[in-house]
Amino acid sequence: MNIKAYSEEAIALLKKLISIESLSRKEDSAADLMESHLKQKGLDVNRKGNNVWVWAAKKDNTKPTILLNSHIDTVKPSSKWTYPPFEPTVEEDCLYGLGSNDAGGPLVSLLATFLLLSEKEQAYNLVFAATAEEEISGANGVTSILGEIGPIDLGIVGEPTLMQMAVAEKGLLVLDCESKGKAGHAAREEGINAIYKALQDIEWFKTYQFPEVSDLFGPVKMSVTQIEAGSQHNVVPDSCRFVVDVRLNEKYSNKQAAEIIQQKVSCHVEPRSLRLNSSYIPLDHPVVKKGLNLGRTYYGSPTTSDQALMNFTTLKIGPGDSARSHTSNEFIKLSEIHEGISIYFELLNGLILD
Repeated sequence: MNIKAYSEEAIALLKKLISIESLSRKEDSAADLMESHLKQKGLDVNRKGNNVWVWAAKKDNTKPTILLNSHIDTVKPSSKWTYPPFEPTVEEDCLYGLGSNDAGGPLVSLLATFLLLSEKEQAYNLVFAATAEEEISGANGVTSILGEIGPIDLGIVGEPTLMQMAVAEKGLLVLDCESKGKAGHAAREEGINAIYKALQDIEWFKTYQFPEVSDLFGPVKMSVTQIEAGSQHNVVPDSCRFVVDVRLNEKYSNKQAAEIIQQKVSCHVEPRSLRLNSSYIPLDHPVVKKGLNLGRTYYGSPTTSDQALMNFTTLKIGPGDSARSHTSNEFIKLSEIHEGISIYFELLNGLILD
């Protein structure tokens, strides 16, 4: 088959996926469809939960491994849709439907690329994975199968980027903080006011600058977003709790940032999770250099994807536009899918990983 035929097949598969409700943690039917589709291709399909993956050929341990990955889950449709979210609707070049852009288009384009690349031997092992729970960064998504796939040298993460290269992605760290004081009567000079103690640390979060500044993202950004204290007007509060949203550039891991913060403030700091780390692929990496030669540009992505859960080198790239994700009347252009498959193939065919 040529690229046009693969594109038509990809679009037909995407229409079927749109027709299936596939909210996070409820991807069973979409995973069934992917498993059935891959088996019809004569592939040896692996499945764990709602995650499905296939190898292009028997794994050769002397070769590096490239993972092609995107997700099958979607967010809930808003009430503002005017098109039926679970009915694929084509108008001119646009295919409307929930998950068409995020990330059905990248998913089916990566699968078509996988099949094209499988037609001849490559200098790497190739594995394609359609995974669950991306929209909630769930534990039963891609991280649940990485151990079974084994070492990965490069991951291509399919998300809508207009087929430009997201060479970095911001990390997310949410901190639950508590300043403790001592309760007392507000009318007397007694107690230690936890709010006043918290204010000192809140001012630190507002003004502190992490030393390492990114060319792509600028400085680490910290925002106090919630605060709770006090039981009644005449009681000096003995506890003040607040939440801090931290957006990391690629210079810091979540663990590093949390340790720095814990050393600098007097309140108790508890990270909710250290999982959603920033990522970065060097501009001199072979896949980035090849992308630049193909006329692709690069940028740092402010949005979080499964890339944050991968502890190996990754590049986020895919057809569609991130600005359409999670919006009513979400769509992808049919021409974007065709272009996406063509660029993915050119990017990866014959790629040599140093």
